[in-house]
Amino acid sequence: MPDRVAIYLQDAHSIQDGIEYVKYAEQKGFEAVWQAESRLVRDAIVPMAAFAAHTTRLKIGSGVINNWTRNAALIAATFLTLDDLAPDRAILGLGAWWDPLAKNVGIDRTRPLLAMRETVEVVRKLLAAETVTYHGEFVHVNEIRLDVVHGRKGPRNVPIYIGATGEKMMELTGEIADGVVLNYLVTPEYNARAMEQLDTGAKKVGRRAEDLDRPQLVVCSMDPDRKVALDGARKLITQYLAQQPHFAKAIGADDAMVGQIKSKLGWPATEEQIEDAMQFVPDELVQLVAAAGTPEECRRKVQEYKDAGCTCPILYPLAPDVKMMIDAFSVS
Repeated sequence: MPDRVAIYLQDAHSIQDGIEYVKYAEQKGFEAVWQAESRLVRDAIVPMAAFAAHTTRLKIGSGVINNWTRNAALIAATFLTLDDLAPDRAILGLGAWWDPLAKNVGIDRTRPLLAMRETVEVVRKLLAAETVTYHGEFVHVNEIRLDVVHGRKGPRNVPIYIGATGEKMMELTGEIADGVVLNYLVTPEYNARAMEQLDTGAKKVGRRAEDLDRPQLVVCSMDPDRKVALDGARKLITQYLAQQPHFAKAIGADDAMVGQIKSKLGWPATEEQIEDAMQFVPDELVQLVAAAGTPEECRRKVQEYKDAGCTCPILYPLAPDVKMMIDAFSVS
């Protein structure tokens, strides 16, 4: 059993149900909730605020917001506000987003590494209560500071984590971030490569990969009926293989299989198209990149990720019985 564990919520449940799951996870010893913001479905900040207002100890992380649609000043002001609501419990998780979604809403993700570096530098200075002038390629601010009227006027303890998948972003994370949010739908062997890349970046500033916190998103499809559990994860994997090329690359997915899946899916994909395409994803791949199956199988898979460098599994519940998953990983 992991000594640290967190829960990850997307948009599969109502916010009201999410609040109940988060409260239950806190009772069972979970350390954090991470709220997704991926497709154009659910903003991360509103549910994060709801979770913060209904808990007393749980850390509240964005898993992750992108650094393109909110500028650095707004990001800093948002997390200052969350810190007012839940002092020392907010975690800023940032990601570089992906195409085609970014392009479809008018974002040209040129030089994503530089854009991320500039955002992190400015947000960190603002949250440290500094007055900031900064003129980069992507971020331009002049003599700004967080103008606190109510609340603490000093520096805020909001750690910055980067949700990194590619090698260069992983290296940058090792250099500039407080932690990394390792991605889901990757193999434990992927973690070993990620640790090397983190270490390369960390050495530039006199530290090691082990000095960064390394929570990891882990798809958890748990059900007493093994087939039900595997099909739950298979459905998600099918969508990601078709729609997010960096995932297919990260796990070394067979090009022919990905091509078969893509031939069945439109954008956005319908439920019928997804179910039709699921046939191309074998059980072996499902269990390679997800904790899927019985409770015992799920616990064993999560331990594989921890053995490979994950410091805190962030469990993404796919099965309907979310409380069963929380109970299976309870640390209280």
